[in-house]
Amino acid sequence: MTKSKKKSTKKNNNKTKKPSLLMRLVKWCFVLAIWSAVLLSGVLLWFAKDLPDITQSATFNKRASIVMLASDGSEIARFGETKGDVISVSDMPPHLPQAVLAIEDRRFYDHPGIDPLGIARAMVINIYKGSFVQGGSTITQQLAKNLFLTHDRKITRKIKEAMLAVWLERKLTKDEILSAYMNRVYLGSGTYGFEAAAQRYFNKSARNVNLREAAILAGLLKAPSRYSPHNNPQLAKERSDTVLAAMVDAGFINKDDINQKAINFALPNKDTATNQTARYFADWVVNGLDEVIGTPDMDIIVHTTLDARLQNHAQESLVTALDSTDEMQFASQGAILIMSPDGAVLTMVGGYDYGQSQFNRTTQAKRAPGSAFKPFVYLTALENGWKKSDKILDGPITDGEYRPKNFGDQYYGIVDLETAMAKSMNTAAVRLADEVGIGRVMSTAKRLGIISPLNRDLSTALGSSGVSMLEMGIAYSTFANGGFQIYPYGITQITTNTGRVLYTRKKPKTYTPIIANDNASDISVMLKAVVDRGTGRNAKQLYPVHGKTGTSQDNRDAWFAGYTDKMVGVVWVGNDDNSPMRGITGGGLPARIFKNVIGYGSKTTDDIVFPTNTKSDDGAFSNLLGRLIQGGEKRQQKRTTGDYSNLND
Repeated sequence: MTKSKKKSTKKNNNKTKKPSLLMRLVKWCFVLAIWSAVLLSGVLLWFAKDLPDITQSATFNKRASIVMLASDGSEIARFGETKGDVISVSDMPPHLPQAVLAIEDRRFYDHPGIDPLGIARAMVINIYKGSFVQGGSTITQQLAKNLFLTHDRKITRKIKEAMLAVWLERKLTKDEILSAYMNRVYLGSGTYGFEAAAQRYFNKSARNVNLREAAILAGLLKAPSRYSPHNNPQLAKERSDTVLAAMVDAGFINKDDINQKAINFALPNKDTATNQTARYFADWVVNGLDEVIGTPDMDIIVHTTLDARLQNHAQESLVTALDSTDEMQFASQGAILIMSPDGAVLTMVGGYDYGQSQFNRTTQAKRAPGSAFKPFVYLTALENGWKKSDKILDGPITDGEYRPKNFGDQYYGIVDLETAMAKSMNTAAVRLADEVGIGRVMSTAKRLGIISPLNRDLSTALGSSGVSMLEMGIAYSTFANGGFQIYPYGITQITTNTGRVLYTRKKPKTYTPIIANDNASDISVMLKAVVDRGTGRNAKQLYPVHGKTGTSQDNRDAWFAGYTDKMVGVVWVGNDDNSPMRGITGGGLPARIFKNVIGYGSKTTDDIVFPTNTKSDDGAFSNLLGRLIQGGEKRQQKRTTGDYSNLND
């Protein structure tokens, strides 16, 4: 081959040589970037179509306030912007918005509504910590969420939030955005906005808070209840130290600015005793407002049935009783519900300390009532031809799969129904339930207000199924008033702050009987025997008291439910984790608490007279109770196993 041919071949090889790997990678990255941009544009356009409708719902007005009053007119709770006016950041001392920026969004005045650096930093911290400990939302994004969106965690909401944040940045100045945010954000104790919170916690305007107070208010943004200076002053101070350190790190202040004068704070507007103890009741009433007047769009005053003095006494009684128990008895929680026989809720102590736990054990907890459920068995028997003097065998059950025992294996042989109830005999109650039919017992309980699912087996006769205290209160109110149907209520009137009446509860002209007079009378006689000579002797007073003790399996729950001619009471003691107690039964601590509280309240409460009326609509009653009480789940499957033998006292 000649030299010229070799050169020609070499040139042809150079022409057909493929592009390098790097060049191909650059090419495909470029193509991918174009398609990603197209896809992103399509996604943004898709979500942008909803923005005009969403932005029309924006409102910068303050939220409606709710002031709640006890029956004596004393204030028990506030919700909403109770004292605050809308103010601008220009009206605030510089250290207040600076405290917010330092702890929430330091680059606020530099980013366009979303902060890629902040998002990246949050991701790095979360990966390093191995959990979600920091978010990347800017103040503008948080305002967009509060103004336009729900608080769910869906990715679609985050996309809309980011787009709305950019839209807000175009429509408003930075100061306007920060002002709107600081006037709307929730800061605990029913306050929205820094002006309302400053008035609530420090009894002064946000215009006048010092450096420490500003840091405390900004610290509330992370967890308003946890860092509330009313609930935990020490924790609030520690959180404010974190805010002050962030302000120094951000360059807003220096260490010399943190002098004693600048970081002092006091709490002249701390909640009163009633304000603290009544929060369970206030939350329950607020949650039911929608059933009465819908969502309020104006400042309103809610007049309630709460007896402020009895509420304070009940809370003190519960705390004292629990604190006085032996450490090895393992009792950490309790609750008290006091009602009028017509359904008015007079006292609602939902737990040992609202500041520690807002879970309302009178309405939200479903606990096994033990033998406090037995009156439904005996009432069913009375309604099916039995007399309280009729005899029943109390002895070991030797046939069938379910073989409950009496407490301490003590049996009384042939006894009348009244004695069987008074001594809370388990085997007698189970035999009676088997005689009349457990389905009928369940129907009786439902008719009287028990709407939680009940297990269709004989263990239900001994109170093995979880129910709420409010359900038991409704049922025992029917016993107390002679057999008439009632609905629980806490609101007597709602007015505007100018005095215009929006709602007034009308006293029923008649009440519907759901238990025949003679049966209601017999049940009351039997429940009085429980207190006079049975398991409820610790609840005995100088005047007639009727009631029933209840202790669930392994002493996990201890109950006393009872009544006088003036009021109905339900007391529960136990542990939130359902762990067993030791040596605490319904006839002990709960009965003594009941005696203390009922004895105090009976001095001032008036009697209520119940007239007769027509037949009831059980279906409508259950449906309404499902809205008034936090309803149960679907009915559980029939159970034939499990040891519930010691569900007595």
